[in-house]
Amino acid sequence: MTEFLWELPVRGDGRHVDTVSAHRGGFDFLDQVVLAAELSGLDGIVVPYDPAGEESWVVAASALRQTRHIRVGVEFHPAFGTPVYAAKLSATLQRLSHGRLDWRLQVETDTVDAAARGDRVTGSDRYRRAAEFLTVARGVWNEQQVLPGRFGGTGFEFGGDYYDVTDGGFRGILSGLPFPTVHLTGDSPEALALSAEHGDVHLFDDGPGVDDAAAELRAAANRHGRTIRTGLALPVVARETEDEAWARVLRQWREVHPAADESDVRALADDGARWAGFDRIGYRRRTGLVGSYEQVAQALSQYRARGFEVFEITGHPHIEELHRAGEHLLHLVDPAGRTLTTESHA
Repeated sequence: MTEFLWELPVRGDGRHVDTVSAHRGGFDFLDQVVLAAELSGLDGIVVPYDPAGEESWVVAASALRQTRHIRVGVEFHPAFGTPVYAAKLSATLQRLSHGRLDWRLQVETDTVDAAARGDRVTGSDRYRRAAEFLTVARGVWNEQQVLPGRFGGTGFEFGGDYYDVTDGGFRGILSGLPFPTVHLTGDSPEALALSAEHGDVHLFDDGPGVDDAAAELRAAANRHGRTIRTGLALPVVARETEDEAWARVLRQWREVHPAADESDVRALADDGARWAGFDRIGYRRRTGLVGSYEQVAQALSQYRARGFEVFEITGHPHIEELHRAGEHLLHLVDPAGRTLTTESHA
């Protein structure tokens, strides 16, 4: 079954580009978005790391508490703390949520953000540190139940360039839990190498060469004896008709560029429903999908045929767009997985 995720608005939300309503921010609003995602049939949500937004670990914990079925991905930098501390936080969240926590490591970062955190690790060293981080986190994690009985660990030893562990390993209530599914991003050689060895899901931004990068990643993972799922992060504007969708995009575009006309917007359109202007109307991604529900569903189905299994979609205002996606879009992309039958109900 195709997996659909939704990125939460940790800076708040509004009906207009780059504006936040007083009623569309904070934890009460985020809880509403999380519940809308679960009610709309999304498989998961992602809580992005954002220096100017709410803290992702706190929001993720709240989201897990508010829901029963949906998976929750927390994005964070490996520099935020030790891998043992991250693993212990996650073990508690896994136990209390029945194993619904995912990780998304933010390894590629800009210089300003790194400086604000006091992170002096740069370039390819970030990937070496991330690899050690995941190695240590998995090393202290015991998916099989280990009985308590002493104060030491279970014998995990590690000596690296960034982390050292002596007699590590979880026992008691911190053991016997599934390790979080690891989501990674990026298209650099270092990013693909990290995912091939340590990732479970790799999300790309759509753009030239994305199919080649995904194929290269799958082949590299296979050489490690591993299988990795690939996906795309895509903003979406979908409506009953194509004209309605483009009218919505034009309205948002004119909030930033008041003198623009439709030709300026359409100039960024590509094959099918692809549009490369989302970064100019307040989204983090450049390329996404615009069109009728059928056109957007067809584009997503084409991505599926090319081997992409996970889609992180977003749109604003978030609650309204979530309900549109759940009611009109998801079942068109994956009818077998989204249509209730007598067998699935049983």
